[in-house]
Amino acid sequence: MMRLSSLFVRTLRENPSDAEVPSHQLMLRAGYIRRAAPGGFTWLPLGWQVYRNVERVVREEMDAAGFQEVHFPALLPREPYEATNRWTEYGPNLFRLQDRRGVDYLLGPTHEEMFTLLVKDLYSSYKDLPLSIYQIQTKYRDEARPRAGLLRGREFVMKDSYSFDIDDAGLARSYEQHRAAYIRTFERLGLPFVIVSAMSGAMGGSKSEEFLAPLEVGEDTFVRCACGYAANTEAVDVPAPPTIAIDGTPAARVVDTPGTPTIATLVDLLNARADLTRGDRPWTAADTLKNVIVMLRHPDGTREPLAIGLPGDREVDMKRLEAQVSPAEPEAFTDADFAAHPALVKGYIGPDVLGASKGIKYVVDPRVVNGTRWVTGANSAGHHVVDLVCGRDFTPDGSIEAAEVLAGDACPRCAESGRTGVLEMARGIEIGHIFQLGRKYAEALDLTVLDQNGKQVVVTMGSYGIGVSRAVAAIAEATADELGLCWPREVAPADVHIVIAGKGGDDISATAERLAADVEARGVRVLLDDRTSVSPGVKFKDAELIGVPTIVVVGKGLADGVIEVRDRATNERHDVPVSSAVDDIVARCGAR
Repeated sequence: MMRLSSLFVRTLRENPSDAEVPSHQLMLRAGYIRRAAPGGFTWLPLGWQVYRNVERVVREEMDAAGFQEVHFPALLPREPYEATNRWTEYGPNLFRLQDRRGVDYLLGPTHEEMFTLLVKDLYSSYKDLPLSIYQIQTKYRDEARPRAGLLRGREFVMKDSYSFDIDDAGLARSYEQHRAAYIRTFERLGLPFVIVSAMSGAMGGSKSEEFLAPLEVGEDTFVRCACGYAANTEAVDVPAPPTIAIDGTPAARVVDTPGTPTIATLVDLLNARADLTRGDRPWTAADTLKNVIVMLRHPDGTREPLAIGLPGDREVDMKRLEAQVSPAEPEAFTDADFAAHPALVKGYIGPDVLGASKGIKYVVDPRVVNGTRWVTGANSAGHHVVDLVCGRDFTPDGSIEAAEVLAGDACPRCAESGRTGVLEMARGIEIGHIFQLGRKYAEALDLTVLDQNGKQVVVTMGSYGIGVSRAVAAIAEATADELGLCWPREVAPADVHIVIAGKGGDDISATAERLAADVEARGVRVLLDDRTSVSPGVKFKDAELIGVPTIVVVGKGLADGVIEVRDRATNERHDVPVSSAVDDIVARCGAR
């Protein structure tokens, strides 16, 4: 039994100034966590109980699926990560350190390499496979701006599991087993979730899906359609329009366009001047070709320019771009960069000066297909080119999925089958991610086994992660209300919060103590507010803030032989006779 009179906890009435999102605010106010360092938190007793419950659910579902638990150190050697090039690719996100002899180590950001080497050390035959092993371990990543409490820190706990199979068919089965285990896990945790197609990014591999909790505070934007399609915006494949016949398209011409510093002013000018209007319809921003220049910084520190052409009604989505160019990182094209490339006229860049042959690789949005006609910069201040046709007047080096995805865009799945579904936008918190890694890490680290014919074959792998500490915050975000936290029973720090209220003296206290002992003996986890130095009003507010699913008030109703039982989530209240209170509470809390 936990007693608030001695529990290591202090609640706060006001939101801390450094807490940005509800879960961070409420977990600090309710005494679940305390900030220890930027991006690092100390778990207090109530918070640690919740964390351990989440961890327990994750472990139970992994074990039930037949996966086996191992545990690696957090301090890892450099060499395996050099073999996979991730010592470099992780760049400044990696915590690097040396021992007293100057030998390089890192704090594990993820453990693919170590899992691969462990299996290589012990297994050598197809008869040993399939295998799925997992760990629940602290990870370290040097976030540039750790924020949002447990949702984004430098130190966090993740369950990462890995499957090892002899062939792709085996990998597909392992992937589906993990997918099913994840569904069961998040259902037990009481977390609403959406499964979306995702990018593998630096992890590598082919098929990839994210489990997102659909919450506004989430850092991920995803799309969905009534057909069932759902994807992280980074993974959306824009349906490319069919090519257009070039015959009959007017010749490209350079025109004076003074006073057009923006796409909007350019479109207004095009539609206002008789010599520029088009016969079929007015010009729109989508008819303009915006050419955006960025610098790519590679993990080794080298920089190179990249030009991106996209319709003028859209902006470059930096997260989509980052996913496409990883492990390089896009940076702003500075004035110094413009000075180093004098052919580029800021605000009037056109395809004429772009392309790999001219020293700046030029990639375009999938909507820019052969035959499409555009208005774009003429590489001269105050001038644009009208009727510039892709495939006739310019040829890009390739395409890139970097333009922002907008609500109302065509659904890729519907487009494939000739339907006209459109996308809607939503925000979500990533709570899980599953990958079909394939053979990337096995090849780099020489993980092979003998197949049925005695031939050495490379093992194929899957990688599957759940943010355990992040799940705690996500549950808080999904279930909290205006009064405070509101935990699902499976993860709550206790089943029942018993409040000693009123001025009834010893009889009230004695009844509450007896009730607490009796329900605890029946398997119910109890938090007893037996404090004598605070008012009943403070106790009620703390009970609402702490968020245990069932609140029991032993107070003035005792004179009539009843206690009050409240459901924290619904705020339903019932007077229950003291004589049947134990059975009632046990029934509400469920057998444990």
